[in-house]
Amino acid sequence: MNGKQTAEGVFITFEGVEGAGKTTNIEFIANIIGEAGKQIVLTREPGGTQVGEAIRDILLSKELPEMHHDTELLLMFAARAEHLQRVIIPALKQGKWVLCDRFTDASYAYQGAGRGINLKRIEQLENWVQGDLRPDVTFLFDLDAETGLARARKRGETDRFEQQELDFFNKVREQYLNLAKQHPQRFRIIHAQHDLPTVQRQISQELDKILNARS
Repeated sequence: MNGKQTAEGVFITFEGVEGAGKTTNIEFIANIIGEAGKQIVLTREPGGTQVGEAIRDILLSKELPEMHHDTELLLMFAARAEHLQRVIIPALKQGKWVLCDRFTDASYAYQGAGRGINLKRIEQLENWVQGDLRPDVTFLFDLDAETGLARARKRGETDRFEQQELDFFNKVREQYLNLAKQHPQRFRIIHAQHDLPTVQRQISQELDKILNARS
């Protein structure tokens, strides 16, 4: 089910492979929405709460031994449960626009396609932790995995996920595109291979549609 049924605010998520530029553009998006007079909550996954940020440190750490794929998935949803209850749901009920850097689509892409976990198991966790709550809009910053990985590694030290092989990220990207096909009303695909002004023109066009639909 797309879209929430009970909250008053708007829930927007941002997805894409490493190096696609989603984090760079979230502030740009927040500024446009803020100028439209909306109250905004900026947050991220894994993280967004004190508990969630502690879990994030575990998930991204290169110092810990490699964890089982199921452990990784369950930690993601543990952080998500806390995030929803402490931050996302309260903000939406207050009529705020929640902008979240990654959400459950990332679990389908990274733990599902990347790690090979059965998607039905992820769906069970999604339904348990989220109930009917789904993002209203998801921006997918689409970029070929090789370019994205090169950009990410150029930034400096990489985390545990960014150290995965190219094949892993090719699977992640493919799953993101599959999700966009399955949920065309929710997804807005941003072609992230272009320069920043071109990418931000795409974003502005999509935001105009979203804001006009909710004015």
